[in-house]
Amino acid sequence: MMLLLTLLATLFFCLAVFRRTSRRAPAAIRQPTVEIHDAALARCALVDYADAFIDRPAILPFTGPPGRRRSDNLTTVPYGPQWRVLRRNLTGGILHPSRAGLLAPLQRTAVEALVAGIAASRVGGGGGDGDGEVLVRDVVRDALFPVAARFCFGDGIGERDVRDLQRVLREFELDVVVEGFGGSMLANLVHWWRLRRFVASGRRQAEVFLPLITRRRRTQHRDDADSGVFRPYVDSLLDLRVPVGGDDAAGEGKEEHHLSHRALTDDEMVGLVSEFLGGGTESVVSCVEWTLAHLVIEPEMQDKLRLEVAAAEADRHGGERGTTPAAYLRAVILESLRMHPPVPLTMRDVRSPQAVEHLSLPGGGARVHFILGDIGRDGKAWTDPDEFRPERFMVGGEAEGVGPLPGPKEVRMMPFGAGRRYCPGMGLGVAHACLFVAALVREFEWAPAATGGVDLTEVNGFFKMMRTPLRARATPRRASA
Repeated sequence: MMLLLTLLATLFFCLAVFRRTSRRAPAAIRQPTVEIHDAALARCALVDYADAFIDRPAILPFTGPPGRRRSDNLTTVPYGPQWRVLRRNLTGGILHPSRAGLLAPLQRTAVEALVAGIAASRVGGGGGDGDGEVLVRDVVRDALFPVAARFCFGDGIGERDVRDLQRVLREFELDVVVEGFGGSMLANLVHWWRLRRFVASGRRQAEVFLPLITRRRRTQHRDDADSGVFRPYVDSLLDLRVPVGGDDAAGEGKEEHHLSHRALTDDEMVGLVSEFLGGGTESVVSCVEWTLAHLVIEPEMQDKLRLEVAAAEADRHGGERGTTPAAYLRAVILESLRMHPPVPLTMRDVRSPQAVEHLSLPGGGARVHFILGDIGRDGKAWTDPDEFRPERFMVGGEAEGVGPLPGPKEVRMMPFGAGRRYCPGMGLGVAHACLFVAALVREFEWAPAATGGVDLTEVNGFFKMMRTPLRARATPRRASA
């Protein structure tokens, strides 16, 4: 009887939310969904009609207080003054290439932790089974996430804090399925139990993040904080002031300095930190796992890459830094991103009459899903698109000059999105993937696990991951190899 009452109460609550939300934002909730799988059509939408494709839908537009859309991070905040301030803070103040040197100590720590984690796993600790086999996803995540946490919160972050952060972010990723919360309200009501899990997961994030943010607020202005090596992301958020009303369409066209400003709310801080930690870690984990999976299947490619990495290392030890370009390493990473973009899709809300007419979208506008994996494997844009062939990105190859961010003339792949709202962490993510893959092939030889081969079946969740996590046999290379 108690269970029945609980179910009925939850149903009435969801119906009340449905009625309130359908009155408040019917266009955003009831929009039909259109999928774009074609690279040329993606270019037309994101380049020719860039202004019409600048708003992303909120994952859960009805979770905020009545009358206010909840837009807590860069992914979901509408284009306008607030988005520009948030974006400028991240790209100019935190992720700018001029700051790359400041992150070198953190990156070295991550690579050392990766190699140590693999060595420990091989002898039966961690994710290994004692005969050289390693669960790759776990050792990569465990090496990278503490660095991302320090980059976000500063050197005061402890091991227990890192474990708590990992736990709540992992829960959040499991509770959010991209296709699940972007559709009709009726579909959301059918999956009301997932809605409850999602909301509870958000509360757990706040319980972990906010005390760390408060701690940083007390210490961020100390002279000895982090020894001046780098400025943590949270420090920039604490000092940031965003335009009031900047998340509304009415704010479009206004100069930020003509608007009043306010500090970020707790909800916004939690959303931005979650986005920074989750996106900055899991996109790299996905790329590294997929890349190594292909190198395990193709040992000749692995050997070729190892020789390039070894030559680059010899140059560095000889004091000739940078004389051996890592062209093949870059090609391997790009081919992995083409076939297996870190996220399954990117979403836009479109209501422009011109874009609707030209692209044959529903008359009242639509929610458009760009299917990134299909765009990267479009047979009209690529030769043998389902084959892992890094040489296509080398000099003379069909994709010479193609990078992770599409240019204005064509879209052949867009693993980090395209247009104004491409992922701002693209450069750092690719750099981390290159560092990790280079270390993996430099220090170890990789082969399939004794239990079987490599399963390249994809699963689409919050990120595009391998359905069967890669388990591979790692053999340490001799120093003279």
